[in-house]
Amino acid sequence: MSPIIYSLYGFAFLFLIFWCGTWCIHLLAIIYGYGKFKFQRKSSNYPLETPWPGVSILKPLMGSDPNLEHNLETFFTMDYPVYELLFCVEEKSDPVVPIVEALMAKYPLIDASLFIGGSQVGVNPKINNMFPGYAAAKHEFIMISDSGIKMKNDTLMDMVQNMTEKTGLVHQMPFTCDRDGFAAAFEKIYFGTVQARIYLSADLLGINCHTGMSCLFRKNVMDEVGGLQKFGCYLAEDFFIAKCFTDHGWKMRISNQPAWQNSGICDISNFQARLTRWAKLRVAMVPTTILLEPLSECMVVGAFASWSVNVLFNYDSLVFYLVHILTWFLSDYILLSIVQNGSLPFHKFEFVIGWLFREISGPYLFLQALWNPAIRWRTRIYKLEWGGIAKELPISSNCASTNGFLNNIS
Repeated sequence: MSPIIYSLYGFAFLFLIFWCGTWCIHLLAIIYGYGKFKFQRKSSNYPLETPWPGVSILKPLMGSDPNLEHNLETFFTMDYPVYELLFCVEEKSDPVVPIVEALMAKYPLIDASLFIGGSQVGVNPKINNMFPGYAAAKHEFIMISDSGIKMKNDTLMDMVQNMTEKTGLVHQMPFTCDRDGFAAAFEKIYFGTVQARIYLSADLLGINCHTGMSCLFRKNVMDEVGGLQKFGCYLAEDFFIAKCFTDHGWKMRISNQPAWQNSGICDISNFQARLTRWAKLRVAMVPTTILLEPLSECMVVGAFASWSVNVLFNYDSLVFYLVHILTWFLSDYILLSIVQNGSLPFHKFEFVIGWLFREISGPYLFLQALWNPAIRWRTRIYKLEWGGIAKELPISSNCASTNGFLNNIS
């Protein structure tokens, strides 16, 4: 055979191996997720002779939404004996300030403080906002929790119980609360399928998959590696915090409960802008993402695998492709049901539409992230360098096309 034919067979074989690898990830996520979420431990068996460690909870806040007050109130009513709430706000005029002050007055027995103004320790606005609270934290464990997170009564207990002697950081897998509307269903489908598949399999294999929307870590370890301010030069501070902890010999674990995101603002375009921003961060942090991420999409990897089996085994490409999509669809439905740990809040037909929309739009959003690398975070614009280091840019210096894109996601 000619070298061209050998090359075709070689590429076909490699694509088929890669396709098999994506299915291994699927199976690992389903099996591991079943053990994590279907057999959740009850968070009441902490050894009686061991006192519960204190936890300082950092809540970086900016702006308000219809569910914010309810979400914040769940932190005042947790079943945990020793914790403090450290609310951090940039501006005194922020509408979240009276909400926090009202909750502090409603629950005077809860140790809570409000910090206004932040500190300029880097380009990351979240770390700048949180730093005064971090500096004032008085307990051995620190929890960072985004504004849209809703807590169950025993969530903090579950996270602390996962903090073993060799564990330095416990984080929660992102998921969403049950909310009405197609946009809410779309978010739940994404976090319960694509995100859960990668998150669970990465945690099982010991790969850094940490997202910082809800995490618990040891304060002494953070201080030893340079403090929270050390990570102010990154936008994806969560990834680099986890990397720093593991580089110093500490292990990471995910909690037995997911992080319940419960934002009162649910919109398809805003959520897709959020996905695009995350893709930009991943590309800057892990450049291999440029090639591996689009190839691992259902429609893309299925097309390459269909061509491969036709070349290698003379199978019907169309039949193989349709079976691949159907099996992927069913696997995602099973995984979402496992993460939900109960009945889904929407009809199966909505799942079909939401799943197809996610799978078709996913590659497009990734290409959009590559095309326009500028990142808009709240009212600021950043440029990422290789390695994840961020530089803030003045809005006026951006071209018209960038401004148009930023207006769409703001």
